[in-house]
Amino acid sequence: MPAIGNHHDAVVVGGGFYGAAIAIYLAKQRGFKRIALVEQEAALLQRASYNNQARVHNGYHYPRSFTTAYRSRVNLPKFVRDWPEAVTQDFTKLYAIARRNSKVTARQFERFCREIGARIQPAERSLRALFEPGLIEDVFLVNEYAFDSTKLADWAARDLRDCGVQVHLRTRVTAISKGSMHSLKVALAHADGSEELFDCHYVFNCTYSGLNQFGGDFPGTRTRLKQEITEMALVRAPAALSGLGITVMDGPFFSMMPFPARDLHTLSHVRYTPHMHWNDNREINPYQKLDEYERATRVDRMVRDVGRYLPAVLDATYVESLFEIKTVLMKNEGDDGRPILFEKHSELPGCFSVLGGKIDNIYDVLEKLDAEDLAFTAETKHAAAGAMR
Repeated sequence: MPAIGNHHDAVVVGGGFYGAAIAIYLAKQRGFKRIALVEQEAALLQRASYNNQARVHNGYHYPRSFTTAYRSRVNLPKFVRDWPEAVTQDFTKLYAIARRNSKVTARQFERFCREIGARIQPAERSLRALFEPGLIEDVFLVNEYAFDSTKLADWAARDLRDCGVQVHLRTRVTAISKGSMHSLKVALAHADGSEELFDCHYVFNCTYSGLNQFGGDFPGTRTRLKQEITEMALVRAPAALSGLGITVMDGPFFSMMPFPARDLHTLSHVRYTPHMHWNDNREINPYQKLDEYERATRVDRMVRDVGRYLPAVLDATYVESLFEIKTVLMKNEGDDGRPILFEKHSELPGCFSVLGGKIDNIYDVLEKLDAEDLAFTAETKHAAAGAMR
């Protein structure tokens, strides 16, 4: 039988950006004193928080989801204010609209940007000359940034330590169950084979692709999810593109964005970045599926197609690819929206599941948490824990 550990005010499952930010929020804003953060990797922010395009969105990316675009416009200045050391702004960002097969025209894109209050202006001639004019209708200069996930990881480790959050690395949560006196039980499996049982009043499930991978009384999310194995190619940009971030939309859709953590660029393509997908269910462990995947790169096909629109990319040097699980809400497949998932599990009171499709969605999550009563104050919880012991 696993040993019963000390009582906790809250257990946060998942040591990515969202898990770290929520644990710090609970300590700083809600007065929780005993918080445990559990992460199965050997360090914080190692999975989806690192293996992504590193884009801080400003709304441009979502012309078919006004809500997502507007929330990005609201959240970007907050993100820049709160994590300035992790935000890279010293590059020129371009959005180009394809002439054929695009779901928006250049005029529609300009109107959309005005509606959400996003800065946009025609790109100068030297920048427009980078694109194949027969395939690109127009090119715009915009304000959009990138983030360095390694600097966010440094912040997370520092603030979690300063807040007294207990961080358990190389540890997996296997089950979440009802306890006694309005408590929850969280079963842990450590890398050395030992097991432990935490007792707490709140659980925050921030495991991204692993949201439904728990036994016990955990009911699963009501929101339907889709899992994708994706490839983000890391390339060394040629001189003509080195100081640029480029997105072509909204059909042939590809992006070449700075990746500050490695001083490289990511290259992604709507057709070739997703390798395979399936509807999420508890019987399929997405991380195991990724581990077993062959991971044959499609970078040659990406470069070949992107090169038709942006010839200079043909001189890029391929370095390696980041393969990761991407999780999306099935209801947003048609409009590319990236709202948050924030579910309270009525069958398991005190248990919340959280997923955000963009890093700046963290503010939407924190707004949801601000609105939560969180019935027990930290002092009340400690008194209850004493009564239980």
